[in-house]
Amino acid sequence: MLKVGVLGAGHLGKIHLRLLQQSEKYELVGFYDENHENGAKIAAEFGYKQFDTIAKLIHAVNVIDIVTPTLSHYKCAKVAIKSGKHVFIEKPISNTVAEAEEIIALAKEFNVKGQVGHVERFNPAFIATKSMIENPMFIESHRLAEFNPRGTDVPVVLDLMIHDIDAILSVVNSKVKNINASGVSVISDTPDIANARIEFENGCVANLTASRISMKNMRKSRFFQKDAYISVDFLDKVCEVVKMKDAPEIPGDFDMILQNAEGVKKQIYFANPEVAPNNAILDELESFANAINTDTTPVVTLEQGTNALRVAYQIIDCFKK
Repeated sequence: MLKVGVLGAGHLGKIHLRLLQQSEKYELVGFYDENHENGAKIAAEFGYKQFDTIAKLIHAVNVIDIVTPTLSHYKCAKVAIKSGKHVFIEKPISNTVAEAEEIIALAKEFNVKGQVGHVERFNPAFIATKSMIENPMFIESHRLAEFNPRGTDVPVVLDLMIHDIDAILSVVNSKVKNINASGVSVISDTPDIANARIEFENGCVANLTASRISMKNMRKSRFFQKDAYISVDFLDKVCEVVKMKDAPEIPGDFDMILQNAEGVKKQIYFANPEVAPNNAILDELESFANAINTDTTPVVTLEQGTNALRVAYQIIDCFKK
């Protein structure tokens, strides 16, 4: 079992503490929170050990789980990596691309592993369909949330849309060619609703919408590729796969057949991949333990987290133009 310590005991930090305590791959040593009063309350309620300095916690563990506000990710990661500790960093990897690139360089220099907490990669509906998403040419994503003051310190792109940016970059095997985007600030100082169109060098186009002022929650992505349509509902954890193949010469009574203007006939059929229930946050944390123990590449690398952040900032730059 890897000895792990958590930096940050806010809303998400508390979830990480609980899951690491349950995990059979980690031994939870304790946590540090810069709000000592909040930390003392959590330590008293749940029995986790509270450390009074970051240095003491880092010294006592093999792995540091960084669940602090984004502004401090770089500072925390730098101290942990220079102490030779592996780092799990909640998304986004850092506040700037330059900071993220330095985290990558430090991890290589001190020979430690890092993973970024893009939890949707571990969503069971996405896992069930990912192998079927082969060469998507059009992608549409909607991530809508009801208003929550927590998170409005950053633009909606870094808060919500970055989940879909990372998921899309993980399935499109091509470089970003061009980005157009617009955003509107409704209640915050930064955009609360945004739309982005990402064009890739291979011709794929992704259209992303994110809002944190919606009347209902929605987290859906649709992937269109030759002879297939794949829908992933990240919120309800369900998926739908519609495929087409050449129609049989003599169709069955219940076969669904389409015929285009040229007379080509296709049969529509539904694939129903099994969605295995899971705890995505626990799975991402334990996948990092596996990567450390087997010396393999983490599922969401520091480089991938940085790529998602780079695209997010390119979208934000479009707002300024």
